[in-house]
Amino acid sequence: MDRRLFMAAIGAIAAAAAGAARAGETPSAPDTWLYIGWPQDGSVVTANKPFRVWFGLRNMGVAPKGVKYPNTGHHHLLIDVGLPPPDQEIPNDRNHLHFGAGETETMLELPPGRHTLQLLMGDDRHIPHNPPVVSRKITVVAR
Repeated sequence: MDRRLFMAAIGAIAAAAAGAARAGETPSAPDTWLYIGWPQDGSVVTANKPFRVWFGLRNMGVAPKGVKYPNTGHHHLLIDVGLPPPDQEIPNDRNHLHFGAGETETMLELPPGRHTLQLLMGDDRHIPHNPPVVSRKITVVAR
């Protein structure tokens, strides 16, 4: 499946999961690919000890919160949660980490157990693009 088809499918799934809510107003760039570069799906990390998570993005740029520029946005890391409604501001809590300064990596500490990580791009107002730009959800185990 090509990336454009994949992103369209992800957007449709996100909309269906959110009760077919309307997507945000900011268009995403065609063929955008968002991914978690590290850790990889299935990685084992040390519980209660910081580890590096880095974000990958192709065919779109990163800009800080409040900067409205075409084909840009900033990262949000979703931890152990599903995608939020695509037409609303992404929550800001321990499960929805905002990187509004334009960061492309972070140090994360997780308690013991299985955890899911997923990236979601937000526009200048923390609202997902249209269609939403999301990474594949990965699972890591903290031991």
